[in-house]
Amino acid sequence: MPVSPAYRPDPKFPALGAEFADAVEAARFPQTILRYRNDRAAASVGLDTLTDAEWIAHFGRFEPLPGNLGAPLAQRYHGHQFRVYNPDVGDGRGFLFAQLREAGTGRLLDLGTKGSGQTPWSRSGDGRLTLKGGVREVLAAAMLEALGVPTSRALSLIETGESLDRNDEPSPTRGSVLVRLSHSHVRFGSFQRHAYFERPERITALVDHAVADYYPELEGANDRPAALLAAVVERTARLAARWMAAGFVHGVLNTDNMNVTGESFDYGPYRFLPQSDPNFIAAYFDQMGLYRFGRQPEAVFWNLQQLAGSLSLVTGQEPLVDALNGFGAAYRRELMGAMLARLGVAPRGETEDAPLVQAAFKAMAEGGERLRWEPFFFDWFGGGEDRALAGPRAALYGEAAFAEFRERLGAYEAERPERLDDPYFAGAEPEELLYDQIETLWAPIAEADDWSAFEAKLAGIEAARKGWGLS
Repeated sequence: MPVSPAYRPDPKFPALGAEFADAVEAARFPQTILRYRNDRAAASVGLDTLTDAEWIAHFGRFEPLPGNLGAPLAQRYHGHQFRVYNPDVGDGRGFLFAQLREAGTGRLLDLGTKGSGQTPWSRSGDGRLTLKGGVREVLAAAMLEALGVPTSRALSLIETGESLDRNDEPSPTRGSVLVRLSHSHVRFGSFQRHAYFERPERITALVDHAVADYYPELEGANDRPAALLAAVVERTARLAARWMAAGFVHGVLNTDNMNVTGESFDYGPYRFLPQSDPNFIAAYFDQMGLYRFGRQPEAVFWNLQQLAGSLSLVTGQEPLVDALNGFGAAYRRELMGAMLARLGVAPRGETEDAPLVQAAFKAMAEGGERLRWEPFFFDWFGGGEDRALAGPRAALYGEAAFAEFRERLGAYEAERPERLDDPYFAGAEPEELLYDQIETLWAPIAEADDWSAFEAKLAGIEAARKGWGLS
């Protein structure tokens, strides 16, 4: 049986029309070697019953799924890239392959690709993805999900048997094609494209599509564009806060890399913080530090302003400004919630929660290079001192720099304290995903086609996901 009863195809995007996407064909690859399949994610959309051969047929050769898109669609959009407007972007090495409903929630989800071949928007690119890039994206999505960040999920990674030349990897390097499961690929840049061409009717069509399929609670809003922006502001504030609590640096926060559902996706030169550092940069080409860790909230707000500028073609500026003005309060609220969730404690109210969060950031900064980001949350999870003061960083936590944090945290109760009984918290160290660790697990793949370290890392991240209980 190719699909399970949970499979519910619902291709909505084609109804927008030809001005929003181009029908394309997937590349034909010399080989299709299955390297990763996410059956937990697949089960959520009724695809876990596919055999490996069927899986490869759909996600390596891109034979259409039953009742779904007849041909892949490369979406058209523009974008500010490092704050320089670029009208020559779009889906250059990926496409929308299918849309379907999530079991249990009924959410509309997309199957989108990366590395599936050239499209009209490839410019001079080959439309391919390196195998190392695919491995990095699988790991990023898994780790972010474990840490409670709204993220796309890597569904499939297939090696293609191609040799690719890149200037940022030892070349030639192996090729791959990735399929991700996302809650929308409608980007801020999707609206920007039609604003650029001064086509308000198409902006209205995108607003109606977003409301109908992602924000149905806004159907009766008197001012749909402003209501949509307000909702996107809230979701995006939540995303930025979760990134910050996870110590995640996206690296390329361009307007074409942000979508209307506030879900993180497309992981290129990302990094997780080794330790607290607001100036930490993920992308080697971000020479001015525009998207450094500490600037991420400001960067996403700037992007929201560009979305508002596009929506100003179809509604008044005052309600859009009102919507944007909600970002600051929403971000502070979401950051407090995200940090308390990472510490595993129940909120006590803003007057106490805000000072605790400030004390936590201050303590991590004081710890400097002696204190890695993930171990801090691992040691103090649940709020009690016993684990932290019995662990390998006990001496550090006894210093005066941690006194305020310890005192404030001591007033909190654990939220779902049974989580501390999970085997994950019996160890001395948490699961991390640092740059050097990725390089270490990639080396045996590159040298000997040995995937055991990659598989072990994914198993460790899955154990962390279950232990944290954040997703």
